[in-house]
Amino acid sequence: MTTMESLIGLVNRIQRACTVLGDYGGADGNSFSSLWEALPTVAVVGGQSSGKSSVLESIVGRDFLPRGSGIVTRRPLVLQLHKMESGAQEYAEFLHMPRRKFTDFALVRQEIQDETDRVTGKSKQISPIPIHLSIYSSNVVNLTLIDLPGLTKVAVEGQPENIVQEIEAMVRSYVEKPNSIILAISPANQDIATSDAIKLAREVDPTGERTFGVLTKLDLMDKGTNALDVLEGRSYRLQHPWVGIVNRSQADINKNIDMIIARRKEREYFATSPDYGHLANKMGSEYLAKLLSQHLESVIRARIPSITSLINRSIEELESEMDHLGRPIAVDAGAQLYTILELCRAFERIFKEHLDGGRGDRIYHVFDNQLPSALRKLPFDRHLSLQNVRKIVSEADGYQPHLIAPEQGYRRLIEGSLGYFKGPAEASVDAVNFVLKELVRKSIAETQELKRFPTFQAELAAAANEALERFREEGRKTTLRLVDMESSYLTVDFFRRLPQEAEKEKTGSPAPSNVDRYAEGHFRRIASNVSSYIGLVADTLRNTIPKAVVYCQVRQAKQSLLNHFYTQIGKKESKQLSEMLDEDPALMERRQQCAKRLELYKAARDEIDSVSWVR
Repeated sequence: MTTMESLIGLVNRIQRACTVLGDYGGADGNSFSSLWEALPTVAVVGGQSSGKSSVLESIVGRDFLPRGSGIVTRRPLVLQLHKMESGAQEYAEFLHMPRRKFTDFALVRQEIQDETDRVTGKSKQISPIPIHLSIYSSNVVNLTLIDLPGLTKVAVEGQPENIVQEIEAMVRSYVEKPNSIILAISPANQDIATSDAIKLAREVDPTGERTFGVLTKLDLMDKGTNALDVLEGRSYRLQHPWVGIVNRSQADINKNIDMIIARRKEREYFATSPDYGHLANKMGSEYLAKLLSQHLESVIRARIPSITSLINRSIEELESEMDHLGRPIAVDAGAQLYTILELCRAFERIFKEHLDGGRGDRIYHVFDNQLPSALRKLPFDRHLSLQNVRKIVSEADGYQPHLIAPEQGYRRLIEGSLGYFKGPAEASVDAVNFVLKELVRKSIAETQELKRFPTFQAELAAAANEALERFREEGRKTTLRLVDMESSYLTVDFFRRLPQEAEKEKTGSPAPSNVDRYAEGHFRRIASNVSSYIGLVADTLRNTIPKAVVYCQVRQAKQSLLNHFYTQIGKKESKQLSEMLDEDPALMERRQQCAKRLELYKAARDEIDSVSWVR
């Protein structure tokens, strides 16, 4: 599967999940509604008898939509196409019948009609409640299409007088959303200036950036006429190319001509047409499906940051919901304690797997990239500037100028420089602490046994994070000690070398020492010497800080993350243990629903991460 198919397929799955979650009245309902609106969809718009159904069936490659005169589509149909491997059995699923797979598409047509009648009755009323249908086939591209009721100009017998306004308001509610892609269907045998679809698209998308124009019934135009002015953008220009479609004739429909054959006949029509032959490779239902899929992919890539943000917010709200659900399990204290210990072991096993496996490389990244980068960015150039060196050395000399080398000046310069190392040391500790906390969070989320017990899950997370804070504090103290150790005792060899260098300079230059002592070159040499010494210390700390962090934080997290928690659990009485595991039976189903939604959105987040940066 290509990256494009992965992205669009992912959005399809999220959209399908949103429809399921829309029936759930939890605290997360608003987020799911917002998430649906953030995802791009293709709204199919056209007047009655414009050929909308034929276009959709051509894209799917199946005859599955109800047909008839007048208003046939009386409820929005959210159609999700999922591409399968070649040779796989194609089937359809309705959201309201999730356990049934339809392989006979005549039954799909009948169920669309029956489900419409269940809400609207057998009248000609319309309803904004959508029908959700997923089709899995190797002959489709990953797409989400919304078939909307056909626009009309007058109400017919059996319809309310305001049916025209109701249909337009319903269609407008879909196409005016900024993430909606408008598929405007217009018949070629009518003047494009009178097209209901184009009129509405122009109102909600005046620049034409979201609109794809589709011209149907090209084969039904009067002899001697063609639609080149429209298809080539001279009559009405859009940002995207117009696509011509040749639908099946009524005779073909009556004869149940296979859609695959119909697609072939459509290709042959454009390839042999004297009017449209030069556009043949950019005409037809197959090209339209690919064009929409490619555009969807580009739109999805542009929306990834906002989609990810909404997914993360949904995850946070779900986790918050899980945290507030109650729970119990065993009756006696021994069984309750055993359950708690089993839950802890399951969590620790996953946590250690992450720490020893691929997730642990983020800790190495701190040592191999973040720490060296932070050390390189320390402001030694400013601290060892000529002006600052002169100032510190002069202040250190006081009333008695230094005789050979300004030892006190050196010490102050070095000690001042070494103080800068505390920042990267603490930053390394904090960065590793953040990684460990993220591993705790992910491990808790991946421990299936914990999903039934949000109260205990929260307590476990709090205990683990509390332990990590203790390890962090110990790591901070240890790494700062390393810096303080460098400050408390300077390497003797460094100072012993200075008088020898000063003596060489004195021998080679006849200038009096008291003049040379305050010359610019003298202070530059001091800055260079200090910089050299600081470089040696930086090399040392680059190696010792990771050792201290791993010893105090990573090793302790792996060996004794829950030790203090175990001690506290062992002291609890039966009632306290029961409260930790207390579960209200009425909330069990609700918790399971939350867990499924949480799992789905975390999988969505991981999937987005896995495909969003692939080019």
